Amino acid sequence: LPAWLCLAALLLPLSLPAPSAAGPCPRPCRCPRAGILLCREPDTVGSLAPLLGIGSFTDVIIENQQALTTLTRADTRMLRNLRNLTISGSGLQHISADAFLDTPRLSHVNLSSNALQSLSWKTFQHLPLQELILVGNPFNCSCSLRWLQLWQNSSRAELGNQTLLCWEGSVQVPLSSQVLHACDPPIVHIESPEVVLRQGDSVNLTCHISADPPATAEWVVPEVGPELLIVTKASSAFQGYGRDWEIVLEINNISFYLNHKDLTCRAENAAGPAEDSVMLNVTFPPMILLLDEAIPRHSWCIPFSVDANPIPSIHWLFNGSELVEGPYIHTLIMEYEHNSTILHGCLQLNRPTHVNNGNYTLLVRNPLGSAARSVQGRFMDNPFSFSPEEPIPVSLSPLGTRNSSLEGPVETTDEHTFGVSVAVALAVFACLSLSVMLILLNKCGRRSKFGINRSAVLAQEDDLAMSLHFMNLGSSPLSSTESKLEGLKSNFIENPQYFCNACVHHVQRRDIVLKWELGEGAFGKVFLAECYNLLPEQEKMLVAVKALKEVTESARLDFQREAELLTVLQHEHIVKFYGVCTEGEPLIMVFEYMKHGDLNRFLRSHGPDAKILEQGPGQPRGPLALGHMLHIATQIASGMVYLASLHFVHRDLATRNCLVGHDLVVKIGDFGMSRDIYSTDYYRVGGRTMLPIRWMPPESILYRKFTTESDIWSFGVVLWEIFTYGKQPWYQLSNTEAIECITQGRELERPRTCPSEVYAIMQSCWHREPQQRQPIKEIHSRLQALVKTPPVYLDILG
Repeated sequence: LPAWLCLAALLLPLSLPAPSAAGPCPRPCRCPRAGILLCREPDTVGSLAPLLGIGSFTDVIIENQQALTTLTRADTRMLRNLRNLTISGSGLQHISADAFLDTPRLSHVNLSSNALQSLSWKTFQHLPLQELILVGNPFNCSCSLRWLQLWQNSSRAELGNQTLLCWEGSVQVPLSSQVLHACDPPIVHIESPEVVLRQGDSVNLTCHISADPPATAEWVVPEVGPELLIVTKASSAFQGYGRDWEIVLEINNISFYLNHKDLTCRAENAAGPAEDSVMLNVTFPPMILLLDEAIPRHSWCIPFSVDANPIPSIHWLFNGSELVEGPYIHTLIMEYEHNSTILHGCLQLNRPTHVNNGNYTLLVRNPLGSAARSVQGRFMDNPFSFSPEEPIPVSLSPLGTRNSSLEGPVETTDEHTFGVSVAVALAVFACLSLSVMLILLNKCGRRSKFGINRSAVLAQEDDLAMSLHFMNLGSSPLSSTESKLEGLKSNFIENPQYFCNACVHHVQRRDIVLKWELGEGAFGKVFLAECYNLLPEQEKMLVAVKALKEVTESARLDFQREAELLTVLQHEHIVKFYGVCTEGEPLIMVFEYMKHGDLNRFLRSHGPDAKILEQGPGQPRGPLALGHMLHIATQIASGMVYLASLHFVHRDLATRNCLVGHDLVVKIGDFGMSRDIYSTDYYRVGGRTMLPIRWMPPESILYRKFTTESDIWSFGVVLWEIFTYGKQPWYQLSNTEAIECITQGRELERPRTCPSEVYAIMQSCWHREPQQRQPIKEIHSRLQALVKTPPVYLDILG
């Protein structure tokens, strides 16, 4: 914003008139500002009640009012917001014990230079007093002022800084040095500080009191609900006189409602109050207070609340069988209630799929008993037309029927041998036929494995300039119209050899066993799955499966194009594409599984804010060293060198679109989920188009021009992300402010952990003229050199 506009915004509130009080100001007082009552005109106020009933005040100042002699609850009952009270230089002689019962926020009280001869501690016992001024009052030296001596000794309410005087006969002496004989608060003691009982037991609690002067005493039992059936009685009257005595509390049929509750014995006399408490530890069997249906949070959560003493063990059954917990399904205890055994938690399910649908039973046990309750969990519908964990059913009946009968034909040994022979012969014939068909298809190259004419798909001019936003089917950063225009503008030359011999591998649907959901994007969902018979050296392996949501003709065309493109891209730092499954619905792509997820989350979980961002059990946390960060950057640069050699443009290079695997292996690729998970990284244009403007160079923002040089700019921003542990570029600015900074030529500041040699590489990526940006191959070479000989970097700020 312009400087003059910011200055005007700051000065505007100063030029506005002060708000008036909530109501009219009572005469003869003044109200200089809202909430302040000022009464200084001498001898015009005899009672506060008529004044304070008019408005709501936080500050009341009354001076020079000799007719004002008493202050009671009736005078202050309308001042619930009162914080500061001054009554000075007046004739105030008496303040009732309940005078401030309706002013719970009162913290500053000035009662100086009045006619107070005595003052009770009960008047102030419940207030959050920060300051109490009492100088200038003609106090009488008596036991009723003992509490003031104690407060002075502990400097409570700023009384330690005041010289308070009291009259002893005709002599005025300092209160702090006055010896008040036989005048101390009571001494209260309960025999047992903690009592352990079982529910239903009875107990007698004895409270010993020693007091001089005499005191009154009582047991204070908490209100614990209407279901509590107890009887309380004392061994003597609640009012006692003498130095030493006791009262007894008898409770029959102890309820669990009293567990971890304090029972208080309270005594008081003129010198002050005293109390002692005992906590009941009531043991009882578990109870399930709450078990609700699963709710989606960051992960799915089945919330529960249980109560038991001793603390119970918690177990779960899934469809009647024991649920084995792990990093993806586990019990999370969220909180314990203060002074209670109630604990709240949830069964947390990370990305559950339809295989997790079912009946969940909560079991809680302790030595006194157990409790169980069930709830249905439903997380998603089956995306397949059959259960992927079972073989596809095949009918053996010649009519395709499956009439079940207990008296069906029994297979003989001869029939079995004949059946095996026929099956082997058919398999050999099928292999020979398939080999011939593959040879013919490879020679012709006209029809694809998807049953779509290849020439119709790849003949358009805009398809010849392939803009790589791979693994992001159905969620391109630009709308379809914009993509076509960019294709026509592009200067890239497509090598026809990229596609004509592409052979997309097909995976059998029965070989894919879904485990749980990893994420969701505009195209559909991504699952972690086990895949059988994918590689010759492994019977099964973990893979990431991307299931297409739509099965329209347009979606099938995009699906084919992407599959053929991904088959071409083979590099150690590009996420590996294994093939497709087109049997039935949904259409599926099978990718390499990277166990640590996207690089942005990995960086955040290994940075200075890792403990704040940690959301539960998972990968081990630890800081990334300079060598680690250079190793990550070099791998991404290697993948970009490969893409640039094929004249492919990524358009959305960012740490959120890189994946991390075992041993800190980093690869380029995403599953089209970044726009949903990292929605704040994108700027919506025209309703549909989502642009990662914080990673884009000026020419891409202003003219939607995407080239290998624009990818180099984005790589510089990726370097900045790595060395800030995953911070968002221009995180302190809005999208429009970030666009303004980028188009005006401002650069991201050097990260604190970044050596100057690395920041120089970033700056070489951020030249305004695309042709002046350093080629990605040279950047990769510079990073490789830094990995071999890391720069010496001293964090002088840390």
